[in-house]
Amino acid sequence: MVKNRYLGSYPVIGIRPTIDGRRGALKVRESLEDQTMNMARSAARLFEENLRYSNGEPVKVVIADTTIGRVAEAAACEEKFRREGVAVTLTVTPCWCYGSETMDMDRNTIKAVWGFNGTERPGAVYLASVLATHAQKGLPVFGIYGHEVQEADDTSIPEDVKEKLLRFGRAAVAAATMRGKSYLQIGAITMGIGGSIIDSKFIEEYLGMRVESVDEVEIIRRMTLGIYDRKELERLKSWSEENVREGFDKNPPELQKTRDQKDQDWEFTLKMYLIIKDLLNGNPNLPSGCEEEAVGHNAIAGGFQGQRQWTDFYPNCDFPEAMLNTSFDHNGAREPYVFATENDVLNGLGMLFMKLLTNRAQMFADVRTFWSPEAVKRCTGYDVEGAAKENGGFIHLINSGACCLDANGQARDENGTRLMKPWYDVTVADQKAIMENTTWNYADLGYFRGGGYSSRFVTDCEMPATMIRLNLVDGLGPMLQIAEGWTVNLPDEVTDILWKRTDYTWPCTWFTPRCDGKEGSPFRSAYDVMNCWGANHGAISYGHIGADLITLCSMLRIPVAMHNVPVADIFRPAAWNAFGMDKEGADYRACATYGPFYKK
Repeated sequence: MVKNRYLGSYPVIGIRPTIDGRRGALKVRESLEDQTMNMARSAARLFEENLRYSNGEPVKVVIADTTIGRVAEAAACEEKFRREGVAVTLTVTPCWCYGSETMDMDRNTIKAVWGFNGTERPGAVYLASVLATHAQKGLPVFGIYGHEVQEADDTSIPEDVKEKLLRFGRAAVAAATMRGKSYLQIGAITMGIGGSIIDSKFIEEYLGMRVESVDEVEIIRRMTLGIYDRKELERLKSWSEENVREGFDKNPPELQKTRDQKDQDWEFTLKMYLIIKDLLNGNPNLPSGCEEEAVGHNAIAGGFQGQRQWTDFYPNCDFPEAMLNTSFDHNGAREPYVFATENDVLNGLGMLFMKLLTNRAQMFADVRTFWSPEAVKRCTGYDVEGAAKENGGFIHLINSGACCLDANGQARDENGTRLMKPWYDVTVADQKAIMENTTWNYADLGYFRGGGYSSRFVTDCEMPATMIRLNLVDGLGPMLQIAEGWTVNLPDEVTDILWKRTDYTWPCTWFTPRCDGKEGSPFRSAYDVMNCWGANHGAISYGHIGADLITLCSMLRIPVAMHNVPVADIFRPAAWNAFGMDKEGADYRACATYGPFYKK
């Protein structure tokens, strides 16, 4: 069994097979038992074979002991689910059932109902009825109904139903996984950045998480007193000597540190990595007498203030941040952490959403510069091609620190295609390639007076990507922006010219969003996307996962303010249809009406 990094068990999905309660001479209920239970088993198999927890294990699914035809059976099911740790329920039926008697009435579960599209029994009638009952009782529920009529004995799940079931399951497990975990901020507000002004109320009421805070001096205390795993430090040093490539030092020669001073910085930085890891989730291997420190903060995400008080005096946190967010370290492939540079908690939480949906490492970057095709031509002589040309240019994503190394795109699938993999698929060869295409350059002493090392690579391949930003707006609350698009592969000489206009020692990714060219649209062009972006940072995931994010946000009651997801892929609770015909406005109104999931 793979170890669960966090205290508390992962959320379980419970399947509720509901049935027509009528018995009697014609045996209505009896005639439906096999078909109803087969639906439940099919749904359970689909979840178990396709969904994984963040530690890589298949999602656990339990089915009610019997079909549910009357309230006593609903109560028995609820009691079983409570014992099993069920946080997500799917009700399935091929027939008419007694809605308010058979429905999931637990306000703490995330719910969906799948009604079989067949002609023999009115499964669609029950679905419509029970969705209305949920809306009437203030219990948001996702409705699932296949497009095509199926035969009564057909136990397969149509593709359109599969898509909705899996989208619901992925998002619901992600939402429920956050419950009871912590965001750990080390330090506080970075250079006045709004995203690092932590809002405990938002995190508690919308995500069901808590906020933990420690001062950065705790790292110095542990380092000074030797409160870290010394054997692990030796393993990390050995791995670093073999795999970490030091790059050029951009600082003026008269300001550059000596080799001995740089080696001391590396020693400091490696200890810092281990100590932050211990702060997040504890470590049973700390020295005797350090039982309190061994516990950790049960953090599912965290952030480090760094600038400026820390970085004006001590080596920066770029190596710990980058390696924490990467899908491997000196111990091999492992679940990536979510750790925000500059303690931008809002960007860190956006990274957390996408990590839990994909089990992939996540990128953190400044949304730094928009490059139009005309500007690229003027500065480099190069005519922009492909997706970047079609979408009116591209955006430079670059920041020191927290970008995962996976983002250099050196992992490959069985066909040689470059990608960012779920962490449990990352091979030793992938790890080697990723490290060989990353250098660690000495820190810019203008930004980081205390020195340190920053990762440096370029994403030199085209990959599907989704960029998001979570923001808090006074009077509105949280909102999310989503931009699906692609990383852009520019010729090396063009990349160098553009990259050198900013910091040439930081990770470099060119990104173009998928645009519609419509006047007034925030997706008219790449320029409009950047111009409408809500903050200085973005969280970026491999793949086009905007539809899953929209479903997740509806569960968390976070409206999506701007997105380029196809309308046909949007999947929200059925009650959202009652809040108007404009989907974005209806989302805002529904989220405001229902309010935060965990608000008392």
